[in-house]
Amino acid sequence: MKVKSYILFLYLCVTHFAFSQKEVNASPQLDLFKIALINQTDSYITFPTDIGNIEPLLFEANVNPSFVIRERKDSKLMAVLTPQITIRMYNENSYPVRTPSYIPQISLYYLANKKEALNYLILFSKIAHHSNGQDGDFYNDDNTINLQSGNFATNFFELGVLKTSYSKTLKAIKTIKSSIEIHPKSWINQEMKGKYSGVRWHNSFTSFKLPLNTENNARANFSLKAETTLMLDNYNDLDVLDLERVNASLTFYYHPKFLDDIGLFIQFYHGMDYYNIYFERQLSIIRFGIMTEILRF
Repeated sequence: MKVKSYILFLYLCVTHFAFSQKEVNASPQLDLFKIALINQTDSYITFPTDIGNIEPLLFEANVNPSFVIRERKDSKLMAVLTPQITIRMYNENSYPVRTPSYIPQISLYYLANKKEALNYLILFSKIAHHSNGQDGDFYNDDNTINLQSGNFATNFFELGVLKTSYSKTLKAIKTIKSSIEIHPKSWINQEMKGKYSGVRWHNSFTSFKLPLNTENNARANFSLKAETTLMLDNYNDLDVLDLERVNASLTFYYHPKFLDDIGLFIQFYHGMDYYNIYFERQLSIIRFGIMTEILRF
């Protein structure tokens, strides 16, 4: 009788342990590496269907692989090296690609606080270079900006915080980011001073909606990202409350079951043209495309 009681007790213990492990493994997991990926700009290619005040494009592509430098997987300090490149191919004769954006950068992430598995506070910094690979005169003869071959170059650093949390009700992972980006005057091309904003306040909110039955290496079916940037310094003689100081974007991403490492996205963007020397233009566009949202939980 005692043996049967011990066997029953052992069986209950093992069963409880197994189900507990399954429940733990079934919940989404975050670490510093995944949070860093959330903060990095996604790689994407747009379709030739942009709606808004931009030239007809065959596509815009952002190539942004991440190379991680860390001592261990559980390290509290980590660096991410990113050779980001953005190109636009115009839907014109010979399909030209004009003045690509080169934005190599290195970011540092530090895990400042971890209350729960999905509740993190991260401090991060970034130093980056942004140029268009051209060496022509900045101005044309008529004093307009030389968009074809004019030299555009700036260097900047960024300091910020990231906060993550998890909603059990919505079964979604949420991140909030706030940061300040600074372009010191000595780091900007002489011709761009007074025309190009050198102090920017970035804020973003991201939400990843997980599938109902979360398993290991599951990925979010949907994600939503809202981003704003406010130009804080004095440039182009803009008023303090001028709407041209604000950039805003809203991106909705959907990952269908029949695709593995890519999904579909739709994005609304309003604000300064971020394509290097085209910065004086204001864009209001809706775009569609595919994105390599490879984050797994």
